[in-house]
Parts: sequence; structure tokens; C-alpha cells
Amino acid sequence: MTESVSEWRRDRWTISTDPARIDLEVVFDFLSEEAYWAQGRERDVVERSVAGSLVFGVYDGERQIGFARAVTDRATFAWICDVFVLPEARGSGLGVWLMECVVAHPHLKGLRRMLLATRDAHDLYRKVGFSELPEPSRFMVRQQPPPKTWMATSVPRRTR
Repeated sequence: MTESVSEWRRDRWTISTDPARIDLEVVFDFLSEEAYWAQGRERDVVERSVAGSLVFGVYDGERQIGFARAVTDRATFAWICDVFVLPEARGSGLGVWLMECVVAHPHLKGLRRMLLATRDAHDLYRKVGFSELPEPSRFMVRQQPPPKTWMATSVPRRTR
């Protein structure tokens, strides 16, 4: 499928869905080192997740300063994940603007359901229409432990 690129501009910032603009070093570094939900994520996992998603890069000129991705069937459902704005770029409303662009994207606008998970950004997501699950008991998860390589830096190994 050939993907058309969407782009939004505000002041000196740009949000683009052009996968060729994504700076994988910025995304990998933030996710694997800073993001509580992805610390230790391996580079090949980040690369595959970006390749398999509708991506949104936030740019100050040519420098990438934020990111989000949507895993979607483009018909009924999307999972919004790996949303971040680098710490030095926060405080200018870029996170809310990024999410406004995500929910307004032609492939996502009007979907029956969008989901995301957050530990601490509920107020940001409420600004663009997200709320807590109305019936959480209807949702289920199949969760695997992180690969041992992720845990190697945070969990001491047993010795015999």
C-alpha cells in the first residue's frame, strides 16, 4: 500500500507522517533509555515497530523532538503508543498538538475505537477525547514477560 504523507505546521514546528523523516536514533534512545514503558527495548524491536505503524514525527526544523505511532487496521481500531516529546521541548503544547494531529489523521479519524495506555498523562489525553475504559472488565490482555536481554540490566541473575 502506498502511503500518502500528512503534514501539519505550527510556528517553527512540523508534524509529519513521512516514515523517511523518522530519526530512529532519537526514537530508540528515548524509548530504550527514558520511557518507563519501554526501557531496555532492543533496537530491532523499535525498528520493526516503527516499520509496522503509522508514524508521527515532531520536528523543530529538521531535528526530531517528538514521536507517536498508531497500530491500526485503518477501518475500526487503532492502538496509540510510544508517544513522547523530548524533555527539552516540553511546555509548549507540543504533546497536545501531536495528539490532535493523530486523532485528526485521515486514516484514524472516525475509527470506532482508539486505545492507549498511560501511567501519568491522563490530563493530556483527555484534552483530545480519551477517557478511562467504560467497561474495563470487557478487555483482556495476553502479556509476555520482556525478553531476558531487557531484564539483564535491571534484574540480578541468580548464581548457584
